Amino acid sequence: MTAARPFLAALAQRGLQALIVAVIVGIVSFAMMQALPGDAAYRIAAGRYGYDMMDAAAAEAVRLELGLDRHWSVQLFAWLGALAQFDLGRSLVYGSPVVDEIAVQLGYSLLLAAGAVITSLLIAVPVGVAAGMKPGGVVDRVTLALSVFVRAIPAFALGVVLVLAFAVQLKLFPVAGFRGPEHLVLPSLTLGLGLAAVSNRVVRDAVVDAMAAEWQLFARTKGLSARFTVLRHVLRNASLPVVTYVGVQMAYLIEGVVIVETVFAWPGIGHALVHAIFARDIAMVQGTALTLGLIYVALNLAIDLACRGIDPRTRSA
Repeated sequence: MTAARPFLAALAQRGLQALIVAVIVGIVSFAMMQALPGDAAYRIAAGRYGYDMMDAAAAEAVRLELGLDRHWSVQLFAWLGALAQFDLGRSLVYGSPVVDEIAVQLGYSLLLAAGAVITSLLIAVPVGVAAGMKPGGVVDRVTLALSVFVRAIPAFALGVVLVLAFAVQLKLFPVAGFRGPEHLVLPSLTLGLGLAAVSNRVVRDAVVDAMAAEWQLFARTKGLSARFTVLRHVLRNASLPVVTYVGVQMAYLIEGVVIVETVFAWPGIGHALVHAIFARDIAMVQGTALTLGLIYVALNLAIDLACRGIDPRTRSA
């Protein structure tokens, strides 16, 4: 029971954070949508019926149907009341439940984020370890130059280059949408290369710090081989900042890199959020923003638990 108390305390703390995030995100996103210029009823009617079929009568019918003529405070408290019942409402444009729309979009964003992070780790970990074992050496300098070069390339430009090389010229991978695993390669590589350009330096610095630590020298003094010391002790201690940084990367990616999603026509949650804002779909905007905020809280909890599992000192603390 005593061992479970820190875990339960962490869950309670994150649960409180999730509640605060839900209220703040809902209020802020609603206020931002209300502050946008123009009449929301006209934009929603245009999204429903098309700009050619939209007129003042259609906009007025939408306004009365959705209650947009009510005071903003009434609309906000109605949404908060539904949220207390775990109901995100329905899309003002499509009429489908917001939770169903988000589930589809979030699934694609999670898939893209996982592919990008895996690609980043496959590149960054071996490169960072090789550079960190001999800081200031040839490998360290070359990888630093390559990291700076790749990081300086905008994501959309890198994506276009990969499309021209692997889709147009070599015809190895498809470009747009998602209909199979092969559609995941190019967008994951586009994001993964940019992430690896930074994360390999994080791995390198963590390895350098671990190699210079007193416990590493003590392990060698005891007679442990360099290979065993690196595999058993150095990599485990170096993994703490790497795990934390990967969590930050994952949080950043799940919200959707809109430019990359646009280049590859990827149906992710970030791209959908932009369309919802243009369509003035308030329920979709609030639900999507709330989901992204809660994902940050969940990822922070996952990072904390992962660090506790890797380093026993954090558990005792």
